[in-house]
Amino acid sequence: MRITELLTKDTIQINITSTSKTGVIDELVTVLDKSGKLEDPKEFKQAILNREAQSTTGIGEGIAIPHAKTSAVKAPAIAFGKSAQGVDYESLDGAPAHLFFMIAATEGANQTHLEALSRLSSMLMDGDVRKSLLNATTKEEVLEIINVHDQEDEDEVPAETSGTNHGKVLAVTACPTGIAHTYMAADALKAKAKEIGVNLKVETNGSGGAKNVLTSEEIENAVAIIVAADTKVEMNRFKGKPVIEVPVAEAIRRPEELLNQAMKQAAPLYKGGERSGETGAGPEKKQKSGFYKHLMNGVSNMLPFVVGGGILIAISFLFGIQSANPDSPEYNEFAAMLMKIGGDNAFYLMVPVLAGFIAMSIADRPGFAPGMIGGLIAATGQSGFLGGIIAGFLAGYVVLGIKRLTNNFPPSLEGIKPVLIYPLLGIFITGFIMLQFLVEPLSAVNTGIQNWLDGLGTGNLILLGLVLGGMMAVDMGGPINKAAFTFGIAMIEGGNLSPHAAIMAGGMVPPLGLALATTLFKKKFNDNERKAGIAAYFMGASFITEGAIPFAAADPFRVIPSIVTGSAVAGALAMFFGIGLPAPHGGLFVFPVVEGNPFLYLLAVLIGSVITAVMVGLLKKPIK
Repeated sequence: MRITELLTKDTIQINITSTSKTGVIDELVTVLDKSGKLEDPKEFKQAILNREAQSTTGIGEGIAIPHAKTSAVKAPAIAFGKSAQGVDYESLDGAPAHLFFMIAATEGANQTHLEALSRLSSMLMDGDVRKSLLNATTKEEVLEIINVHDQEDEDEVPAETSGTNHGKVLAVTACPTGIAHTYMAADALKAKAKEIGVNLKVETNGSGGAKNVLTSEEIENAVAIIVAADTKVEMNRFKGKPVIEVPVAEAIRRPEELLNQAMKQAAPLYKGGERSGETGAGPEKKQKSGFYKHLMNGVSNMLPFVVGGGILIAISFLFGIQSANPDSPEYNEFAAMLMKIGGDNAFYLMVPVLAGFIAMSIADRPGFAPGMIGGLIAATGQSGFLGGIIAGFLAGYVVLGIKRLTNNFPPSLEGIKPVLIYPLLGIFITGFIMLQFLVEPLSAVNTGIQNWLDGLGTGNLILLGLVLGGMMAVDMGGPINKAAFTFGIAMIEGGNLSPHAAIMAGGMVPPLGLALATTLFKKKFNDNERKAGIAAYFMGASFITEGAIPFAAADPFRVIPSIVTGSAVAGALAMFFGIGLPAPHGGLFVFPVVEGNPFLYLLAVLIGSVITAVMVGLLKKPIK
């Protein structure tokens, strides 16, 4: 297939008028939509933005290639746009982008489409092509330039280059969508290897599958391996070899430096023994390996349950604090349904999902079921999200141990390991350890904390508010949080309304403070966290402390001290202002019924939230 079958007059916009990255994306999405290439332009744009969130598609040299592979595309297509003045596209070299190719690939894109898209990516590595396109003034000129070079490049570029150096360097390139950066990185490495005389072979992991796959013999004899990838690559085959791991864009940006580093074998030996995983870390992403990577895998998959369930609970409160209680005059059938969906189901699955995906990150798919069961035991055993994290890591490493113990099983038993041995032993061992050694101690801790609070209740009320408020933020739904909440309910039943006022103030601050931080300190949070911050406003206003869990799990050493401090101050101020709270839940919706001045109560929550936001903003490092 020729590139000009995907890039047509209808999908070319010679003059881009936007001066921002998002503006350019909007213009090109509109071009594709008007030409009838998209099923759902909003969904396609979101897919483009999701790809940009992984790493910029501004590759430098004045080029940007935003791309997405999604069911929102009706027919594969390429949109082209040109900006004479240039646009700040967050390019790798920091220079403005002038040439824009937006690639729209269908989920079921066939091989001929993918090959055409990969040829376009490779073509743009040619400086003459870029110069000609920049000087083009009509749509016809653009198509002619592409046609000429497409014809020249019709034969597939060889996967290998020969050089004067002894030994061969191997490389693997891969990006999440596999339709642009994968091939550009490969071509950049091959071109530079040919120029400086390096023997090189490149394996590309594109949308059409792996091509030019490295053989075990080639790996055995290789000088070193360059893995330029932002997605999963089979890594265990490189055990014992010098491996350079970088994001895929680095191979486009500095191929000569990587090749020279490989020839000098200036790279650590790959230890192996780990599952194939997301690589392409480089110095920046290596900080996110191991514990952090597994934790983030759980948090990112848990986030939809927290956000969706939390907002449904908040909406149910609009009908009345007791609107989900069939025995209350406020009962509303629709509100009860919202509470059942959000609280009884979405929130109920939150901890098991967290644990399941942590375990899956550690031990691959066999770890998922043991992790889910361990997380469910943690949730039903009142050990909260901290128990879920423990269960996830426990299940993951239990399954890894089982894998190693069964490595020497006869080949005839290989087929039953993933369907019988791993789930049976993994679920049993994880469940046994959780039930026998973890759930009861956490329950005992809960009881001990509650007894301590009962003794503290007769002392300094401000100190009590400080302690109760801080406890609500320590584990956000875990045993410490639940101990404080239970104590507050007991105080309400005994006629003492002040402690629970401090408890609710402390419980509202973590999500509100973090939501405020995402607004005031946007550069300290990634795109997903900023979006979660919007939902956290609603959850904080509704006294759903769990809205802060994703932030705390992702960066506990900076976030938890910040939210505990803000919550403690809010709790102490609620006591100092003499606020009493007759309702056990409800957030802002029950402020009108508090004893004392509701505006002072609101002030206490706001002060605590601001303290949390400022501390987080000062402690967190900007996202690179």
